[in-house]
Amino acid sequence: MKFNIVTIFPEIISDYASETILGRAQKNKLIKVNAVNLRDFADDKRRTIDDTPYGGGAGMVMKPEPIYKALKRLGALKLGQKAKGKRQKLTILLSPRGKQFDQRMAEKFSKMKEITFVCGRYEGIDQRVTDYMVDEEISIGPYVLAGGELGALIIIEAVARLIPGVLGNPESLLEESFAIQEIKKSGQVVKWSGGQVEYAQYTKPDKFKKWKVPEVLLSGNHAEIEKWRKGSN
Repeated sequence: MKFNIVTIFPEIISDYASETILGRAQKNKLIKVNAVNLRDFADDKRRTIDDTPYGGGAGMVMKPEPIYKALKRLGALKLGQKAKGKRQKLTILLSPRGKQFDQRMAEKFSKMKEITFVCGRYEGIDQRVTDYMVDEEISIGPYVLAGGELGALIIIEAVARLIPGVLGNPESLLEESFAIQEIKKSGQVVKWSGGQVEYAQYTKPDKFKKWKVPEVLLSGNHAEIEKWRKGSN
């Protein structure tokens, strides 16, 4: 699966995506994270990608032309994605006005072949990008950040870990927080639709200072352990 990120800070994306889960997934050719420098698509020598807003107001607004050129180069323009059947590509604008990202979205996105993210900065992005160039506006929460890069990385990691082979043990997805999916276990399809926060976890030692691991987890009684876990979240 390929992820394109249109940004004025490509190093932020490349540095993070070269480590941990994303880094391993790229080395194993399960995903590709492609950071695209928006300034490469500016027209002037200063590589300008923003300008003052019409009607006045504080801050600068990102121009539509460089974003259009970048998306066109990537084959990610909204107008070019009207294909018959199941959609394989998606272009997302990170925006506080968008639908809030959740695990159900991550599940849906993990079935696609390519996702392109447009990361805003400054006061905002020209509205024509939203209206004519992207498929969806998505938010990672009801708060404001300096730009969309962190949001894009959050979505990429949430989606990538659902792609078969990215995690070492796929069964670890079955009982984690907000899991909603189908995974084959011992030749059979197991449906997990918890949508809840994962149960509390403990490891050795069983006693640290005065704090002890719950006795039920040390009992070896798997039925009681399962019952405890369902009641602990």
